[in-house]
Amino acid sequence: MAARGDNSRARPAGVIDVEPLRRAVTGCVRAVSGDAEVEVSFANERPGMTGERIRLPELSKRPTAEEIAVTRGIGDSMALRKACHDARIHAVMSPEGADARAIFDAVEQARVEAIGANRMPGMAQNLASMLSEKYAKANFGAISRQADAPVQEAVALMVREKLTGRTAPASAGQVLDLWRDFIEDKAGPDVAALSAAINDQQAFARVVRSMLASMNMAEDYGDDETEPDETETPEDENQPRSDEEQENSAEEDAGEDSAPADENQTADEQMEDGEMDGAEISDDDFTDDEGDETEAPGETRRPNSPFTDFNEKVDYTIFTEEFDETITAEELCDEAELDRLRTFLDKQLAHLQGAVGRLANRLQRRLMAQQNRAWEFDLEEGYLDSARLQRIIIDPMQPLSFKREKDTTFRDTVVTLLIDNSGSMRGRPITVAATCADILARTLERCGVKVEILGFTTKAWKGGQAREKWLAGGKPQSPGRLNDLRHIIYKAADAPWRRARRNLGLMMREGLLKENIDGEALIWAHNRLLGRPEQRRILMMISDGAPVDDSTLSVNPGNYLERHLRAVIEQIETHSPVELLAIGIGHDVTRYYRRAVTIVDADELAGAMTEQLASLFTDEGAGPRRSGRRRAG
Repeated sequence: MAARGDNSRARPAGVIDVEPLRRAVTGCVRAVSGDAEVEVSFANERPGMTGERIRLPELSKRPTAEEIAVTRGIGDSMALRKACHDARIHAVMSPEGADARAIFDAVEQARVEAIGANRMPGMAQNLASMLSEKYAKANFGAISRQADAPVQEAVALMVREKLTGRTAPASAGQVLDLWRDFIEDKAGPDVAALSAAINDQQAFARVVRSMLASMNMAEDYGDDETEPDETETPEDENQPRSDEEQENSAEEDAGEDSAPADENQTADEQMEDGEMDGAEISDDDFTDDEGDETEAPGETRRPNSPFTDFNEKVDYTIFTEEFDETITAEELCDEAELDRLRTFLDKQLAHLQGAVGRLANRLQRRLMAQQNRAWEFDLEEGYLDSARLQRIIIDPMQPLSFKREKDTTFRDTVVTLLIDNSGSMRGRPITVAATCADILARTLERCGVKVEILGFTTKAWKGGQAREKWLAGGKPQSPGRLNDLRHIIYKAADAPWRRARRNLGLMMREGLLKENIDGEALIWAHNRLLGRPEQRRILMMISDGAPVDDSTLSVNPGNYLERHLRAVIEQIETHSPVELLAIGIGHDVTRYYRRAVTIVDADELAGAMTEQLASLFTDEGAGPRRSGRRRAG
């Protein structure tokens, strides 16, 4: 009998060649997403999508029909999100608060999957298989109490049911039934209105925001909020360019990155009416009183803090500062634990080191270009200019020519990276933020720029000792900020990178990330910068949303912390010598900061940080009042 081909001889009985299946799934993903360049891979890792890369679960050597359907369903889900989802609109219209945002995200995913399920019955079956396995792995069938049932999944299941007419899979158990009465009672009309807006993401998001408002989980999306289309950046501006193009057009890049905002638009216009009543701040707040202290010979006098009486002006109170702390990473964790956490951080993002390293090298080239030496020629004194000695040979009466090195225009600079250490940053955002801060600190140090890395969170959930003191004191009305602040120094500006490197691993410590009170953290980081002797001071905030502290917001107006944050930002941006910029991870921060960029995926953080810093250094004239409202992603 003639022998079969090599593949057939080598393949054990029952094992099939899955390569044609992989190619078929890859082709389907590209066709549905509408992007022939998307890269599809299969790996024994958690499925995910980053930019042009989609990772699906690896197929076994003997895949069952159900396994194939699940893999196809995951691919269809990601392809539909790429084809039917605008990340920029989603980031702009996303609500505040972790619970509201989780529902918003889950319902948006239900929308894109419903579009495919309604158009293609085969895709609907694949998506149903994917959902069935998802809820089976999460053991939803064992949930019998509403407190254990995730409300975001219940809302997403109801929305899918409404948009597609398909009931929830059996593996979802009672999750939807436990929440159905609550959802229908609070937001029944809004859920019914979703079908009409399924093909319009912006209109759909507005209905979802109305639904969340009806459920008392978020504010409605008001007409005074910035529409996504109003801040849209031309697509070409967000396309990545090659290193050669960036190096050859550094001046154009600087002009684009630091384009001034509309002169008629101020921070006050972004605030709600009444937020700054009686809170006008004059330029005198940043003027030092020369009679207050005497400057010692050869000593740089530290300016008075512009925020000395700031809280009184903006009607912001602090119940007690008795339990607040500013602490170093070494004080929070012993050396052995820091080493272990740092090793864990390195393993988490080992694959990102190369990409971030290339961006850091690009930033270094830009910075070094600003420090190139320049010379003045044809002087009467200085260094002998040997290149012009031929003049004497030609004409012995010519005097010798000298040259002198010009002083560099690259100003002495310090950069502070202020990283949000709140619970919503847990997972990939905080690991990427820590790694990028690490690499930027190393890069800037090589260029002679000092870097300080700070973090901010609270010592406890829901108030801690401050709340206990408030309760013991009889619960006085309007206590103001009601939690124990924890401000962390990961790397001081004067500390070398090699000594502070392991400290960044502390961000991986379980239980560290809690609440975030951004306004007071900005004041703290800003005042530290004012005490620095460097000529130029840059403060970069890295956060994933608005300030949130349940203890404070439960006994004060709902916008209490946000109002204070806006006032602090306005003070720094309009009156301070410190240059402030912000990066929002998965959440629009351009409504708070004049110079800001919003990224959707944490993997984009490296590029956003380096490009923002590069634009600052390329354009030395860019001050705190100039802004570039760009969004990456």
